Amino acid sequence: MKKSVLLLAIVFVFLMTGSFKTLETNRPSIEGTWELQSFYNYDGVNITDTITKSDGYRQVKMYSKNKIMWTRYVPDEPNGRFGYGSYKVTNDSLIEVIEYGDDDMMKALDTMRNFKFELIITKDQFSQITVDGEGNRTFSENYKRID
Repeated sequence: MKKSVLLLAIVFVFLMTGSFKTLETNRPSIEGTWELQSFYNYDGVNITDTITKSDGYRQVKMYSKNKIMWTRYVPDEPNGRFGYGSYKVTNDSLIEVIEYGDDDMMKALDTMRNFKFELIITKDQFSQITVDGEGNRTFSENYKRID
C-alpha cells in the first residue's frame, strides 16, 4: 500500500512538472518585429490618457533570441533614431540594455543604459510600462506584432 501511494505521488509530481513546462512554453514570446501603435499616460495605476502616433511617425522594435534593435522615424526630424543592445524578459518585466545608437542615443547612454519596464504581453501585442521609484505606472509604449 505504501509503495502504491509513493508510486502515485511520484507519477503526480512528474505529471505536474510536465504541465508547468507546457504552460511556460505556451507563454507568448517577445521575439519578432513590433510596431508602436500608441502611448498611455497613467495616474499610478489606471490609464488616464491615450496618445496616438502622429502622421508619418514610425517606431519599430525587433527582438531576436537575446538582442534588440529599434528605430524611429519622425517626419519633421532630419535624423532618424536607433538603438541596439540586449534584453531579458522575466515573468512581468522587460529589461533592455542599450549598447549603442544614434548620436542623441549615445549622449543619453552616458547617464542610463539599463531600461526596466513592466511587461504586459499577448501573442500579438505588448506594452512596456515605465514605473517610477515607488512602483507607480507613469507611461507606456504599446506595440503590435508585425512579424
